[in-house]
Amino acid sequence: MNEIQKFLEGGLLELYVLGEASSEEMERVEQMALEFPEIRAELHAIEKGLENYALTQSKTVDPKVKPFLMATIDFMDRMENGEIMSTPPLLNPESEQADYETWLNRPDLDLPAPDTGIQAKIICANPGFLMAIVWIREGSPVETHTNELESFLILEGSCNIIIAGKDHHLHKGDFLTIPLHQPHEVVITSAMACKLILQRVAA
Repeated sequence: MNEIQKFLEGGLLELYVLGEASSEEMERVEQMALEFPEIRAELHAIEKGLENYALTQSKTVDPKVKPFLMATIDFMDRMENGEIMSTPPLLNPESEQADYETWLNRPDLDLPAPDTGIQAKIICANPGFLMAIVWIREGSPVETHTNELESFLILEGSCNIIIAGKDHHLHKGDFLTIPLHQPHEVVITSAMACKLILQRVAA
């Protein structure tokens, strides 16, 4: 059995899609996907299989799984086609939209606001770090991060991020970091989709 076949059958791709892989395992999957089209194809197939399974079980699919999987595949395709990894400034309380105009003005990183759900385009990703442009139409369910700090800079629209029961009302230009181990959810409060810069840094 060759290396690719072992990789396809080892279960790591499923962990990656589910967000259960370690940072080292994520790096390995992304490197293999950059090198081998069959790995990228299998990632597509796993995502579709999970979606179909969820539908047959009458359970709701986590709305973040599909858009971030598709954004990851898009990002890996861009890297394979010669895009040079960019180095955007880290989000912080002083960040402004103008700091990210280089990426926000790129046609290939723009998407129409979704009618429902979530859409994303990755700006930069490496082990322990991800930055993306994200559009959220209806909100995002409760989640808790134990090993990464998640931060937001609101670009358009508004939302309410509820952290451990406390409301944080965010509008264009607002910044927020989610503390570790705190359950949080996003509720959209504007008529338009909320567009934001999302940053995740390993903690």
